[in-house]
Amino acid sequence: MNELYIMNCLVLAGIVISALCAATFKNVLSSVIALGVTGAFVALEFVLLRAPDVAIAEAAVGAVLGTVIFVIAVRMTIAKEDEGK
Repeated sequence: MNELYIMNCLVLAGIVISALCAATFKNVLSSVIALGVTGAFVALEFVLLRAPDVAIAEAAVGAVLGTVIFVIAVRMTIAKEDEGK
């Protein structure tokens, strides 16, 4: 088997597993982090497919910016819930 084929299969398995984790975790913060890991795997897949410009955009938006925005939103929501009690 070709090494690139094996890498593609491993990365695709990582995408599926991290996406399933993001959908099934009970803790919202854990789901957000798993979603960020999914974005990182997708960016890695774009690198393997020789699309570095798309990989950079996916890494910046999908893995970093989206995760940061979601974490801030979750933290603000938890802070508002604590103030209401």
